[in-house]
Amino acid sequence: MSSSRRVNRGPAAAAENRVALLAAAKATFAEHGLDAPLNLIARTAGVGQGSLYRHFPSREAIILAVFDENLGELEAMVAKTDSTLDELLAEIFDQIVEVAVLFDLFRLADSSDPRLADIISRLYALLDDKLADDSRRGSVRRGVTAEEIFLAVGMLGALLNKTPEQERVSVAGKCWGLLLRALCE
Repeated sequence: MSSSRRVNRGPAAAAENRVALLAAAKATFAEHGLDAPLNLIARTAGVGQGSLYRHFPSREAIILAVFDENLGELEAMVAKTDSTLDELLAEIFDQIVEVAVLFDLFRLADSSDPRLADIISRLYALLDDKLADDSRRGSVRRGVTAEEIFLAVGMLGALLNKTPEQERVSVAGKCWGLLLRALCE
């Protein structure tokens, strides 16, 4: 008699499980919102709920981890010396369209939470780095601040959260075009 039960690999699977959980969380939150059942994330990742809670003890912890992972991708892109603010903004746009619901984090989370403050300051640092260097500023006009870009990105995220999924890409493109005209020369 064969069994379809998964083999528990224990701690050896921890890193793999974390990656699977983050990918599942991103997809689940995008489809069902930040209130999606956490057990759905675990099932989608192919792990037990215990694994989910070992890695992420709360809903807020997994939301912050997804945001942190996205920010890590931006930081890796910015680390390339020839990258521009235009490229950074395009990547931010792609992330917003993919998981606009993450911007609800700013509405839901306590603004004094040091984890959230760290994420925001890291994003500001990326933007400030590009804004300070004329050769990497791209088409963004002088005088635009990281705070203004963050506000524009937040407005786009809020709009997309209220837009039906089938219209999201179209609405995002139009809104992003408007925002770029406001930010760029």
